[in-house]
Amino acid sequence: MKVNIKKLNKNAIIPNKGSEFSAGYDLYACLEEPINIKSNQTVKIPTGLAMEIPVGYAGMIFARSGLSTKKGLAPANKVGVCDSDYRGEYIVALHNHSDEDVTVNPGERIAQLVIIPFLSVDFIETDTLNNTNRGAGGFGSTGK
Repeated sequence: MKVNIKKLNKNAIIPNKGSEFSAGYDLYACLEEPINIKSNQTVKIPTGLAMEIPVGYAGMIFARSGLSTKKGLAPANKVGVCDSDYRGEYIVALHNHSDEDVTVNPGERIAQLVIIPFLSVDFIETDTLNNTNRGAGGFGSTGK
């Protein structure tokens, strides 16, 4: 699949994979200088990129496991959803979950982008739903 990408800043880094079979493409901080994120603070970090995700797909922005476990930084909204008709800059709102201030440096990997297909549905209002063995059981109802 081909995805058109536009550098909005000459220092932007095109996303790439960490290994051959990685699902996610690393997104990089496009910064002029390091940014300090205080404990429990959220800061929007630019990537300097805009993309043209194909229709029928979405770009999902997930945390990088190393960044979240080593520095306590992860996307504030947990998963970012980039729709195929969005043409603005990809910005990652990083939240510092740690008890210490953390610095994000220019060119640092800040998140990963996974492009996935999705289904478009029509919701049909009804007064009844088909019965199942589970029924309305939720939150732990299937575990022991």
